[in-house]
Amino acid sequence: MSWVTDPAFWFGFFNIIIIDIILSGDNAVMIGMAAHRLPEKQRKKAIVLGAGAAVLLRATLTAIAAYLLNIPLLMTVGGILLLGIAVRLLLDNDKETNVDIGDSLKSAIKTIIVADVVMSLDNVLAVAGASHGNVFLVLFGLALSIPIIMWGSNLIARLLDRLPWLVYVGAAILGFTGGQLIVEDPFIQNQVLIGMDVLNYVIPLVMAVMVVVGGYAWKHKTAA
Repeated sequence: MSWVTDPAFWFGFFNIIIIDIILSGDNAVMIGMAAHRLPEKQRKKAIVLGAGAAVLLRATLTAIAAYLLNIPLLMTVGGILLLGIAVRLLLDNDKETNVDIGDSLKSAIKTIIVADVVMSLDNVLAVAGASHGNVFLVLFGLALSIPIIMWGSNLIARLLDRLPWLVYVGAAILGFTGGQLIVEDPFIQNQVLIGMDVLNYVIPLVMAVMVVVGGYAWKHKTAA
């Protein structure tokens, strides 16, 4: 019971809550964007499967977090993939297709799983760092992410139904997250951004703007 009076434990505990709210929120935005065009029944299924996949991936990645940090440019590649997913979700938002529900559900789940792999990286590394090797805190972080992702995804999907313009806000959030993954990559930090701390803030903002402006221009060019 020594953890009760251990300030480091409680500091890590509250850090993980904040990390999960912020980083699991990104996953919720992505799942909500991918699922909101599905009918209600299929939407719920996509959200449940997507949230389940996110937690399973986090549990797996947590077990190998130390090894992930040793892979050069892994987070950069993940950030670039997430930028592509953000643009794709933006382009798909208003697309009218004759694809049947089964195919649409499969497409949404595939998008969610691929994005979850990418977006779970930052959460896993952040939680692993905040827990300082405490297994209870790691498990607490994983458990807390489940309701945040599921409740948040459903709320965002419903908001997108009522306020379609929010898809651009979601795309900007995903673009910003992709930029953060790139600048937080240990290789980029140690080899590229040395002494240029301001770029840690500028690059994510630029990526967010590029996703929204580029996606908007591409969508309207295709429509024309």
